[in-house]
Parts: sequence; C-alpha cells; structure tokens
Amino acid sequence: MPNEKTAPLPSIRTKQPFMTDVAELRRRAREDIEKGAVTAAYRADRVVVVDLLNQALATELVCVLRYKRHQFMAEGIHADTVAAEFAEHAAQEQGHADLLAGRIVQLDGEPNFDPQGLAARSHAEYTRGTDVADMIRENLVAERVAIQSYSEMIHFIGDDDSTTRRLLEGILAVEEEHADDLKTLYASFGKHPDAEVSGVK
Repeated sequence: MPNEKTAPLPSIRTKQPFMTDVAELRRRAREDIEKGAVTAAYRADRVVVVDLLNQALATELVCVLRYKRHQFMAEGIHADTVAAEFAEHAAQEQGHADLLAGRIVQLDGEPNFDPQGLAARSHAEYTRGTDVADMIRENLVAERVAIQSYSEMIHFIGDDDSTTRRLLEGILAVEEEHADDLKTLYASFGKHPDAEVSGVK
C-alpha cells in the first residue's frame, strides 16, 4: 500500500562490529607480551598442539633418515632413478621438519630434535628395506601413515588454530603426492601396491 510505512533497511553502520574495540585490542596485546604470536585470540590448547607438532616433527625426521638410507643403498638397474626419487623426497621431508619446528617456536614451544626416543615419537617406522622394491613399498607405507596422521591432526585442530591447520594441510598435500609417486614407481616393478600395502600378497 502506498501510505504504509516500511521499516528502513538495516545499515552496516548499525550492526554490531565483529571485531574487538581497537583500544581493547591494544590493551590485550600488551598482556603476556613474552608469548609473542600467542595472544588471547588463540583458541586451541597450545600444549596439546605443540605436542602434536613434535610428533609430526619426529615423523618427518625419521622419514628423512629412512629415505637417505634407501637413497644410498639402492642397487640394480633402476637404482639411479629410484635413488633420485628418494633424495627428492628426503629433501622435502626435511623442509617439512623445518616448517614444523618453526611453528612450534611460534607457539612458544621447543622443537624436540633429541635423537633419543625419536623412533618412539614418530608415527612412521624406520625400515632398512631388503631390496629396491621393498624400499619403495616401505616408503609408500610410511607416506600412507603420514597422510592418515596429518588428516587426523587437521580435523582435531579445526578452526581453533588456522595457521597450524594451513601448515599441516600444505604438508599433507605433498605427502599425498609422494604416495602417488611411490605407487607409480612400485607398479613399475610389476607390483600391486593396493594389495601389497594392505598385506595381501
């Protein structure tokens, strides 16, 4: 109806701001300044996240050591190709370890590089490998372990620590690439990764 009064459309200026008042932000920033990047806005359990990241760090370090051993111990007609793949993966896993250690420090924690107990802290195993095909298979298994553990960490952290979640998502993407590379490499030896990895010969 032409004479009917209508309510004015809500203005963005009248809506409650989603951010904390600037003065309050400044005040909070001065509290516990020694914590660096960890502010009152951090919602995750920092101690738990640091522990998870140290487990991931141990996993990456064990993977570096396993890949390096396999790189130098690979023998046979395909040794050069396989060794080059192992060397590339080792370098990428070392990069992951550095990223994880850096994030642990940002969260006011200490990265655990202590070799004592390294294998126990790692989710993946250190395996020697009996031949090139066995080395590929064991690395594929380790990558699958990493994929599962990173996926669970990402799900656990959720939106409580978006920086750590994005870091883990980036590492997970590379681990998935590694698994795909190794599956292809394993197949070139006439193996069937899907069956063998699950334990079916």
